[in-house]
Amino acid sequence: MQSANVLLRKIVRSSVLPFAAQHGMRKDLFPLSRTLSLSPCLKQDNSCNPSEKLDLDAWKKVMKSGLQEVSETVSEHKELSTLAAARELLEMWRLAGRSVPENISEEQLKTFVECPSKSAKKKYLKYLHVKELHKKSDKRKMEEKRERRLETEEQTAKTETKRNSFICLWANCMDRAYNWRVAQSMIFGQPLVFDMSYEKDMSVREVANTVRQLVLSEGCNRRSLDPFHIHFCNFKEDSLYHKEFIKHYREAWGKLLITVTDQCYTDVFPKDKLIYLTADSPKVMKTFDHDKIYIVGSMVDRSIKTGVSLARAKRLGLETAALPLEKYLLWNTGAKNLTLDQMMHILLTLKDTGDWKKALEFVPKRKFCGFISKPVHELKKTLNLMNTLKLGKRQEDVRKQFAKNYSKKRTQK
Repeated sequence: MQSANVLLRKIVRSSVLPFAAQHGMRKDLFPLSRTLSLSPCLKQDNSCNPSEKLDLDAWKKVMKSGLQEVSETVSEHKELSTLAAARELLEMWRLAGRSVPENISEEQLKTFVECPSKSAKKKYLKYLHVKELHKKSDKRKMEEKRERRLETEEQTAKTETKRNSFICLWANCMDRAYNWRVAQSMIFGQPLVFDMSYEKDMSVREVANTVRQLVLSEGCNRRSLDPFHIHFCNFKEDSLYHKEFIKHYREAWGKLLITVTDQCYTDVFPKDKLIYLTADSPKVMKTFDHDKIYIVGSMVDRSIKTGVSLARAKRLGLETAALPLEKYLLWNTGAKNLTLDQMMHILLTLKDTGDWKKALEFVPKRKFCGFISKPVHELKKTLNLMNTLKLGKRQEDVRKQFAKNYSKKRTQK
């Protein structure tokens, strides 16, 4: 019985229902389908019990569902046919020269078909056409911008490669020239000693600052026309100096054209040729002596510990000297201690020119007011007056002195 029902469903859906849907025979379809479905069952199942009856309500539901499916398929076919016709019409209008977009999606085509009037359809097509033109122009602009960017990148790459190649060639040539000069100075040059025995007198930060200044000094000496032969004396391998130098130079530390030794400078050079440069020395350096060996203490003391380097030089029995800062500079405020790279610039300039004014130009401008060109007592008076005006001290005395001088001038007149 169930196989017969399944077979009848297939037959009805495949033959009867489409025919009825096309010819509008929906009212007379149920008795016809009922007779068609009952007649084979009566013929085949004569042996069935009379108590077995067909469920006609279930058959009605089956027939109604079949009709709904048929109507849906017919409506889909009609919609597809209308959309295809509308697409062909738009293609004809586009070929005729009307403002119609070249590419239109299914949703846009459906909205075009659903427009209530011709004017609405024209406005919608014009809107789509303008939108498509804007997209094309934006795309074209982006492509042009991309092409221009690629051209500029290619040009800059070419110029940079040329420039970089020239810079690399120049740097290599200059490095070779600098290395050749320093190598010659190690054989024929004047020695310059840096005393590396002040690690205990400084903090870790001060040691790092000292090494930074020594690196600048080595670079300045390397680029000079007549460099010194630099010696790092009293240098320990496991010291903070060594660690900081490795941080700065890394692998180049072993390739530096300098002399590093743990011996004292008194064991390397004769004592009569050594001069210890310190700001605390009572003796002022007058001229640069090319036959002497100058010693600079590798120390940066923020707390300004005076007399440390002078005491060390006296213990070793060495000659000391200080730069003639007061003789050539109108010193303003602060201590007369200079950084190591400033000392290197001053000594190199003295070695090349022997001119103290040119050499002392490397002193920071904040520490002096200018070079001395007047008698010393007049400059001291002007300096004291500037200090009183700057610091605001003894303002009453200055006013009284001014009033006294002014009254004398009035009486003389």
